[in-house]
Amino acid sequence: FKGTFLFVSSGDVYGQVAEADLPIAENLAPKPRNPYAVSKVAAELLCQQWGYVEGWRMLIARPFNHIGSGQAASFVVPSMAQQLVGVGAGAQRLTLEVGDIDVTRDFLDVRDVISAYFALLEHGRSGEIYNLCSGVERTVRELIIQMARLAGVSVDLVQDPSRLRPADQRRVVGSAEKLQQDTGWKPSISITETLQSVLSDWEAREL
Repeated sequence: FKGTFLFVSSGDVYGQVAEADLPIAENLAPKPRNPYAVSKVAAELLCQQWGYVEGWRMLIARPFNHIGSGQAASFVVPSMAQQLVGVGAGAQRLTLEVGDIDVTRDFLDVRDVISAYFALLEHGRSGEIYNLCSGVERTVRELIIQMARLAGVSVDLVQDPSRLRPADQRRVVGSAEKLQQDTGWKPSISITETLQSVLSDWEAREL
């Protein structure tokens, strides 16, 4: 193998993180809390072992929450977009049943994620781990309200106790400083552009 091997892991490997450790940097020890995250940590170790033994140029990316057009409705942002588009634009009012939307997450447009992958392939240091994130902490509530405004729909947000997940991390925000320093990459797409692209995607699906 003569190329570069980029393994896409996940920011989920960090598990429950104390607020004092925010924003999350790559030197924070992983504490996976579910089978998916455990599998990612195991795969990271295997990739590092291959890289060291075989002499491959090998990099590991840990993307945080990414969003964009084409994403399934099982994720929170496209799920809300689907409901907003279903109501249609105008002065109509929609009641959305939600879980805990005051948790914070680090969202990045999927197009910026892809550009970060290419930046890593070109400029990343072999054997290193890199967070892929915006470095900006946003509540889910903030995104829903902004998306409703873009759709021209008034919304009432009603909390559904069955949707609450007490074990969820309250705050998540990563540091992309290492990625930016090593590759020069920076996100280029605003959150407004991202949310509009998600809405437009669902409008096209409804045609």
